[in-house]
Amino acid sequence: MMMPEKKNCVRALPLVLFLLGGCSSQQKPQQFAQNTHPPAAQNAQMIEICKQEAAYRYNTREQRITLMDIEQYQGSVEIKGATERHEEFTCSFDQEGQFLHLSTS
Repeated sequence: MMMPEKKNCVRALPLVLFLLGGCSSQQKPQQFAQNTHPPAAQNAQMIEICKQEAAYRYNTREQRITLMDIEQYQGSVEIKGATERHEEFTCSFDQEGQFLHLSTS
């Protein structure tokens, strides 16, 4: 007859092996969208358009718009910003720099 301590160890062994097996498996590296920078002239034009569109949408002057981040993905460019009243927005442009839309955050 098995002793209770040994019986518990025998039951726990498959669980321990299963957990250790999960630690040794290889994980595939995560893939992220390629983040590149558009040309400076295109950036300046997109920034101006974004400020104009945001000023119109939020009924304020362009000088009261703050742009915080520009990110380029494979097929689009996004410019994030806010008004001085903390109304956040994102301007989206296509790959060629054409304005697509302004969305609220």
